[in-house]
Amino acid sequence: MLKIVVGSTNPVKINAVKQAIIRVFNLDEVECMGLNAPSGVAEQPMTIEETKQGALNRVSYCQANEKANYYAAIEGGVDEFDYGPRTFAYIVISNGKHLSVSRSSMLPLPPAVYQALQQGEELGPLMDKLFNTQNVKQKQGAIGLLTNGQATRESNYTHACILAMAPFINLDLYTAN
Repeated sequence: MLKIVVGSTNPVKINAVKQAIIRVFNLDEVECMGLNAPSGVAEQPMTIEETKQGALNRVSYCQANEKANYYAAIEGGVDEFDYGPRTFAYIVISNGKHLSVSRSSMLPLPPAVYQALQQGEELGPLMDKLFNTQNVKQKQGAIGLLTNGQATRESNYTHACILAMAPFINLDLYTAN
């Protein structure tokens, strides 16, 4: 049985990785555990670079502290683009030899939400205040709230994890000289 270590104890992230790997390899079950891996970046990453570094740091920590077939991390962040503020996640997956880095779809953020984030708030608790929810980051996330449930944090992360697995599905194509 494949063992996967995810650099988070958030059930949304753990399940997204688990479901992606089950689908990619057409498995009935995998052993998937979360590990409280430090990101080494701010609680709310505010740039592409910081978000990616957080995911890379979490995978490195997992590899140094657990034995598994795959290591994965999902780091959510925000940034300002030419077309406005967006939230997204970086996905990093490793099998100990090869590393794949990918990014999720981006969700447009309301300007007032982005301004609050710039002043030090974190997206999950901020969305909880705005929508009168509790711990939305371990449920549907800002994505679910802002799309009326048409997409969720987990569905976005699962899709991004599947894309990040492409190099492991076709290892020979990605490791050819």
